[in-house]
Amino acid sequence: MTGRLTARLGGRLAFGGDYNPEQWDEAVWQEDDLLMRWAHVNLATVGVFSWALLEPEEGRYDFGWLDAHLDRLHANGVAVDLATPTASPPPWFTLAHPDAMPVTAEGVRLTHGSRDTYCLAAPAYRRAALRIATALATRYGEHPAVAMWHVHNEYATVCWCEHAAAAFRVWLRARHGTLDALNEAWGTAFWSQRYGSWEEIQPPRATQWHRNPGLALDYRRFWSDEALAAYREQRDAIRAHTTRDRPVTTNLMLPGYQVLDLWSFGREVDVVGIDHYPAAPGLDAAADTAFGADRARSFGGGRPWLLIEQGTNTVYTGDRTLPKEPGDLLRHSLAHIAHGSDGALFFQWRQSKAGAELWHSAMVPHAGPDSRIFREVADAGAVLARLGEVAGSVVRARAAVLHDSDCWWALDGQGLPSASLDYHGQLARAHRALWDAGITTDFAHPAGPGLSRYRLLVAPALHLLSDAAAESLRAWVHAGGTLLVQHFAGVVDERHHARLGGYPAEPLRQALGVRVEEFRPLPPDTTLRLSDGSTATAWSESLRLTARAEAVAAYTEGMLADRPALTRHPYGSGTAWYASTQLDSPAYAALLARLLTEAAIRPELPLPAGVEAVRRHAPSGTAGWLFLLNHTAAPATVRAEGHDLLTDRALPAAGLTLPPGGAAVLRQAG
Repeated sequence: MTGRLTARLGGRLAFGGDYNPEQWDEAVWQEDDLLMRWAHVNLATVGVFSWALLEPEEGRYDFGWLDAHLDRLHANGVAVDLATPTASPPPWFTLAHPDAMPVTAEGVRLTHGSRDTYCLAAPAYRRAALRIATALATRYGEHPAVAMWHVHNEYATVCWCEHAAAAFRVWLRARHGTLDALNEAWGTAFWSQRYGSWEEIQPPRATQWHRNPGLALDYRRFWSDEALAAYREQRDAIRAHTTRDRPVTTNLMLPGYQVLDLWSFGREVDVVGIDHYPAAPGLDAAADTAFGADRARSFGGGRPWLLIEQGTNTVYTGDRTLPKEPGDLLRHSLAHIAHGSDGALFFQWRQSKAGAELWHSAMVPHAGPDSRIFREVADAGAVLARLGEVAGSVVRARAAVLHDSDCWWALDGQGLPSASLDYHGQLARAHRALWDAGITTDFAHPAGPGLSRYRLLVAPALHLLSDAAAESLRAWVHAGGTLLVQHFAGVVDERHHARLGGYPAEPLRQALGVRVEEFRPLPPDTTLRLSDGSTATAWSESLRLTARAEAVAAYTEGMLADRPALTRHPYGSGTAWYASTQLDSPAYAALLARLLTEAAIRPELPLPAGVEAVRRHAPSGTAGWLFLLNHTAAPATVRAEGHDLLTDRALPAAGLTLPPGGAAVLRQAG
């Protein structure tokens, strides 16, 4: 579907961002027209936060101002990603439907005053959202400016109100069928929780002590399905009034918390679109960019995707927002494109002069076009205008990190043996180790299709594992794959029931050649020394090995002294490894280097640390593009051949020297 978007953009990669002309006057609009041409902007996301202007009273629309802006953008050569404004209901909606405001798990009903003031399960909200989406689609479905449709904004708000409770019960009936089945699935014999009617069931609101984990897990699943249903309603209304060459999507977030099953959304959107803001500066930002981009590509099954939001000068670190360094804006954009995006968009075009995101960076900052930020924006636009031939090409990976929303949600629960079991952190750590090794990495679902394309799978946090997924991984190893499973894996099934008779799930135990008998979480700041000289933290386990499994490293102290810590098991034509503890960073890197060698996976090029090489392939196989990105403060010499699209010249036989923070995009024969 990005190919159709690219065609509507004249064969160019997408470049631009959120545009909110309603915040400005005519003099600024005239300057915007000039500056967008100067910066090579070809796509603007319009209408994301415009509900109050589009529908000033319930059922009464004012489209005149939007007509004028779409016509103006089209005349200026800028296509439109037209958004439905449903993430920010107007004040009149709150006044008319106070019961549609979200309620926290603690029972506090929130009020109007920010974005995301709605409950997705409230019928009044869903009706209003569908109504405005239908009205927009009816009016603009065939407008020549509209190249893409953008439903909602960052589905992330969770609610625990009575509307949500009623919808949850409907969902539970469909999932479990009977109360007996539900009671069995949730283990309600414990703590006298058995339900005698559907009406007794409530969302997992604040409780005196630990919530039922089966109920909590099902609520996470339910809410993701509810968000997906809300997306589908608007998408289908739009599709009824437009042609399929205008893709419909939404902008997914990839933060350290998780409220959506992104695999499910990836199957429903025409093109995966994400927002990405690094959580740390420097080399960590580069690694985080690859982490987000590789996930986006994977959720869409390897298809090209689209970066819908990033910040020109924004690095979120929790308690403050740090600026990016000169050159980061272009290099981060190129990194997303290297990993499969067919463009780079920003939030937003012009930095707001008022409002809650007054200090959110933008393409045109408060300082105006005579600024470092806008000069870098214009330079980036000129660069992307030269890369149109890359659009539609794909990235191929031979290694994958296993990623399952159910695992994440189960590990985000209460009553676990350790508070240091961080799903997102372990996912990022595994990806970072492969990135540091120069390996382009996919993400894969443990029970999903397509595992056969990979030679190496890393399972950093496989806490919950279904029987089907366990069998899938066993068969994959037997057929020749190399698998690394890390501690506390396969310990519960999809109902959140403990695996009896030892861990992990039986089919996976066969492949690993281990049986975990006991968990021994470690106190904070405790370090264990292993027999190979490495150290480990956070967790340990008592293992029993089968005849062919070997202990690669053992514990050296306490009751686990001389017991296996890291194991290797040849199984069928493949090999399965198990790490029963959290290895220190050098040991983890060394382990993954060994696994990559066993799996015969090599980096694109031998490169200095902090220099990245990623290849995109033409679907026909006749050409490829090698992206080279120097994320360091030192020049880097790279031996590679091809025609550099950024400088429009062929490389000499000696290759090239990338300046600090520099980049190259080499066209090479397939």
